[in-house]
Amino acid sequence: MRATRTVRNILANYEGDTPGVKANLCRMLMHGRLGGTGKMIILPVDQGFEHGPARSFAANPAAYDPHYHYQLAIDAGLNAYAAPLGMIEAGADSFAGQIPTILKVNSANSLIPSEAPKDQAITASVDDALRLGCSAIGFTIYPGSSQALEMFEEISAMREEAAAKGIATVIWSYPRGEALSKEGESAVDIAAYAAQIAALLGAHIIKIKLSTDHLEQPAARKVYEDERIDIATQAARVRHCMQAAFNGRRIVVFSGGAKKGADSVFDDARAIRDGGGNGSIIGRNTFQRPRDEALKMLARLQDIYRGKA
Repeated sequence: MRATRTVRNILANYEGDTPGVKANLCRMLMHGRLGGTGKMIILPVDQGFEHGPARSFAANPAAYDPHYHYQLAIDAGLNAYAAPLGMIEAGADSFAGQIPTILKVNSANSLIPSEAPKDQAITASVDDALRLGCSAIGFTIYPGSSQALEMFEEISAMREEAAAKGIATVIWSYPRGEALSKEGESAVDIAAYAAQIAALLGAHIIKIKLSTDHLEQPAARKVYEDERIDIATQAARVRHCMQAAFNGRRIVVFSGGAKKGADSVFDDARAIRDGGGNGSIIGRNTFQRPRDEALKMLARLQDIYRGKA
């Protein structure tokens, strides 16, 4: 596999990283139908942990089987498949080497009391990722939670260990917690802040949500207004979040969120593309659909990122 110039240029931004980490980043960037373009689509399937099995899989019962998700990611030609320990283990041998995998090493669940501080438990290790042949670990942080500083310390230590062993790190940076209103969780100033925090923590790939034009922090609002920062369109907000990720020197993928209409999914992808984002990490909007429909959707998304749709 020979890396394209585009991928080599992306890897050159990771100046402090070892050949092992860069090899795993290259493996993901060069895999699948978007391989070599600098764009990525990743299938994440941690929703069974986060939301429960029926809410996640009942709409498409075949998706209760971990092998279904491996095969969907492979057949769709995606860049990588991300899941918690049990799901990766359930297909690691059958699908070894067929698609890069990302081991989600922390998780929460919807049974936790709503008044509890937003946090996640560490449920897997860097050694698990090595044992299972994963290209990266994935870790969620909650900027805005009273537990956020502890989460930052946890991923800082795990990221150091992973880098020493040649494993890349993906950070899910999801603003959530006591410091934020519900509207603020998707505010553009908060989304950009979340991207910056993940980059500063050493993430090789950053996962954030698409943002709205809401501004949550009064001090930030003044800067946005004084500096006339463009946040009027989704593409402009993506561009701003890419600025926050070291001016585009870090790979940023945007989550798909809850299942919605196909046209909305495609519009989101065009905004990500036009704003200079690296792609999508899209779960429920694919695996909750019938397999044939999901494959058609993913093929259309790949065409969008290639500038063909």
